[in-house]
Amino acid sequence: MLSNSVVTTMLPVKDMARARAFYEQALGLQPQGFKPDGKFVYVVGGSTLALFPKPEGTKAEHTAISFRVDDIAATIRQLKRTGVVFEDYDFPDFKTVDHVCVLGAEKAAWFKDPEGNFLCIHEDLPG
Repeated sequence: MLSNSVVTTMLPVKDMARARAFYEQALGLQPQGFKPDGKFVYVVGGSTLALFPKPEGTKAEHTAISFRVDDIAATIRQLKRTGVVFEDYDFPDFKTVDHVCVLGAEKAAWFKDPEGNFLCIHEDLPG
């Protein structure tokens, strides 16, 4: 029923200006503007990312958004140049090398937005 629908990811933000600066300057997303209900939207691929003001904020303890990229190493280099700080993990079953963890059929790397949400870039491995 909904398989052809465009998906909108909704992220609450405490500080809209700070969040917009990160998503536009660090991640390079193209702003689409404010909607009448106060959301600020970006079109990302065929989907929409909407930031909405929430004074008390909330942050996801899980990956809130994952962006599929063609070359994760090159994307990490580009994002680091814009100030993105990647997370590193060293657990028995979950370890990053050069910020990248191989998870089954993909490589993934995580970072946080200014609100503390976990964001991810991932590259699908040839299957």
